[in-house]
Amino acid sequence: MGTTEAKQQPAAHRRRRELLEAADRVVLRDGPKASMNAIAAEAGITKPILYRHFGDKGGLYRALAKRHTDALLDALRAALDAPAERRERVEATLDTYLAAIEARPQVYRFLMHPADDSQQPEQAFDVGLHSAPLLRRLGEELAKVIAERVDLGPDSDQLARVWGHGIVGMMHAAGDWWLGERPCSRDRLVSSLADLLWGRLAAVGDRAGGPGF
Repeated sequence: MGTTEAKQQPAAHRRRRELLEAADRVVLRDGPKASMNAIAAEAGITKPILYRHFGDKGGLYRALAKRHTDALLDALRAALDAPAERRERVEATLDTYLAAIEARPQVYRFLMHPADDSQQPEQAFDVGLHSAPLLRRLGEELAKVIAERVDLGPDSDQLARVWGHGIVGMMHAAGDWWLGERPCSRDRLVSSLADLLWGRLAAVGDRAGGPGF
């Protein structure tokens, strides 16, 4: 790689990060109604320049989804690695997810709920097209954690994927309902979901040579 190209690459990465930070500010303000026009204005650029960096609305959405999913996965792994009893770590992991969507509900709604804006459909992000892959990624990542930590017997890897996607689906559906209606405290929801999971998790053994769970 030439010297000029080497210098341009970090600059391009830095500019992309700056644009994503501008997009985050708009999403925190506008939630699902965040538009490319508003994001471009926040970044002090024109919409064509924004498209040049991300390709289209879908490209920007995927970049934002990856940014937030990476941060969430890091937090979930930290909860799973905490020095505590298994039940406490299960509850901490559930609480980490719920705390994340509670702390930034506008970001969550942007990533998971389409904008109700029939007046300007060209501005809307096609959330339905991209949210399912985001959940699948979370499911696969959780499956890897389960597979490396617990011994599920025959077909362990396949069963870990069943558990991973099932737990993510449960967290997503329950969290979405809870965030919208607030029928109980977060602690109560965490405890109730942990009760639902606990039967098999309490009985299963740690995987030999793994980090333990």
